[in-house]
Amino acid sequence: MTDSTAARAVALRALHRPGDPLVLPNAWDAGSARAVVDAGFPAVATGSAAVAESLGYADGEHTPPEEMFAAVRRIVRAVAVPVTADLERGYGLRPAELVSRLLDAGAVGLNLEDSDPRTGVVVDAEEQADLLAGVRAAADDAGVAVVVNARVDVFLRPGGEPTDRLAEAIRRARRYLAAGADSVYPILLADPAQLRSFVPAVAAPVNVLARPGAPALAELAALGVARISYGSGLYAATRAHTTRLLAAVAAGGPLA
Repeated sequence: MTDSTAARAVALRALHRPGDPLVLPNAWDAGSARAVVDAGFPAVATGSAAVAESLGYADGEHTPPEEMFAAVRRIVRAVAVPVTADLERGYGLRPAELVSRLLDAGAVGLNLEDSDPRTGVVVDAEEQADLLAGVRAAADDAGVAVVVNARVDVFLRPGGEPTDRLAEAIRRARRYLAAGADSVYPILLADPAQLRSFVPAVAAPVNVLARPGAPALAELAALGVARISYGSGLYAATRAHTTRLLAAVAAGGPLA
């Protein structure tokens, strides 16, 4: 890998500051990535659902890996800031190949979720920890400090999990960090009281999904959050606006 790739990974890692979070309005193609950078954001994150839909696939690892990585490569080529890619649960690739494809595309960070995208079942924590440890080892072998964001899905897919989801989320987060993750992403965790427990309990950068009903950015910063993602929200809003414009055109009216 080039020195510039390693430098982008270091820069991305440095942007994860508890209390001064990295805000990531997730992109899905080169144009949306450029728009994110033009708006002043210092890094670009992809969203798997948005990228999949923009390529004509459903979310849930239905996108062929070569098409997903090609989309990531186009985004990296379009911007001069670090890019982190949402790679679902890795598309069944072995860690070494996953990291190799990520770095070949030019991205320096990745999300990995701990539920099976095809079944919706939360996987065993030790199995996920093994995957994360493999990714960390492969990144170390490549000489790039890839930023690994470990998604914790117990609030998204509670089936089969203990009743106390917060305790289970903390347990999993700690295990994933011990395995080599850099940050943890308890997706859908938004209750301020629970975040006040979760953030100090894991003692590492925490990623929160910005969505309706979640605390405002300033409150999340005050809670010690280090990263805020928008998931497919920007893509969904863009599609909804496009639908309204198309309806106006179909009705013979102007674009408005």
